[in-house]
Amino acid sequence: MPPILHYGFRPFFFLAALYAGLAIPAWLWMYFSGNGMSGPFPGLQWHMHEMLFGYLAAVMTGFILTAIPNWTGRLPLSGWPLAGLVGLWVAGRIACTFIPQPIAAALLDLAFPAALAFAIWREVLAGKNWKNAPVAIMITLFGVANALHYGEGLGWTPPGLGPRLALAVAAALIALIGGRIVPSFTRNWLVKKGRFALPASFGLVDKAALAGAVLAALSWAAFPDSEATGALMILAGLLLFARLFRWRGGATLREPILFVLHAGYGWLAVAFLLLGVSRLTGAVPQSAALHALTAGAIGTMTLAVMTRASLGHTGREIVADRATVAIYLAVTAGAVLRVLAPFAGDRYAIVLGCGGALWSAAFLLFALRYAPILWGPRAT
Repeated sequence: MPPILHYGFRPFFFLAALYAGLAIPAWLWMYFSGNGMSGPFPGLQWHMHEMLFGYLAAVMTGFILTAIPNWTGRLPLSGWPLAGLVGLWVAGRIACTFIPQPIAAALLDLAFPAALAFAIWREVLAGKNWKNAPVAIMITLFGVANALHYGEGLGWTPPGLGPRLALAVAAALIALIGGRIVPSFTRNWLVKKGRFALPASFGLVDKAALAGAVLAALSWAAFPDSEATGALMILAGLLLFARLFRWRGGATLREPILFVLHAGYGWLAVAFLLLGVSRLTGAVPQSAALHALTAGAIGTMTLAVMTRASLGHTGREIVADRATVAIYLAVTAGAVLRVLAPFAGDRYAIVLGCGGALWSAAFLLFALRYAPILWGPRAT
């Protein structure tokens, strides 16, 4: 098999970046022209569905399929089974864009999360890796959220429940897995540099932040209009910031590929705070708060993980070159502009377009810069 099918991160990181880089310009064209795709979702719903269950699902799949062998000690999914999973993902994107019959599109699109959940649960059960069963549960819930979004279009499920559940799962995964890798990688780097002030060990603040983030995210998915949800969001945001400040992020400023992980986690805390303030006071437009989570936290953290994992798992030095730094700057600038767009007044369209262009450029640059790494052999 060619190298692209050796590990899950190779095809899915490349496809996720390419799709994100193309889907945002497609959405901006639909927004400004009033046109739409011929699939089962109208313009805005297509944008939400494909950024969640297209781009984000591909990133999550690449990460999970690569992490599971480390968790279970079993061989990775590769070769023809991996090619089949990629084919199901591609079929889902075609269905959502070009097949107008919702049930037919749903059957094609939902085959991918069903196959992924089966593969993950098989590995967790076979390897008796109960510690990471919560991750398998969240990936399964993400697939359920996909089905709920189709149900909304058919009038079977409440409006917005599917996308909110998917975003709640994404936020919980960032809080959980990001909370493992950010302080761990930071500690290793600081020890290598001979520093003695290290990230705080996992303790009460971490437990409170994790519990608060999961509870607030699930509450927002189920009860988005509740004032209690708004209060939980603000509390979770403050706890996430308290957790982040204990990880010595300032010491990593000169190491972009490490600092960007702290930035991504910081976006998550900002998103929770903005969502809470939006619900309780209305001072922040909901679209700004949502894009702090999507364009900010999810966009930054996925690129941070994609660049680092692509280099590390292909035997290359984990250092950000100029192109990689440009990727981080572009996704950050794009996210900031997208969050600020609702405050721009008459310049809304300009700020929106510039933010979308920068954000999508970050992913297209990743696809261009990392294609030789993902498609080529492991470094020797």
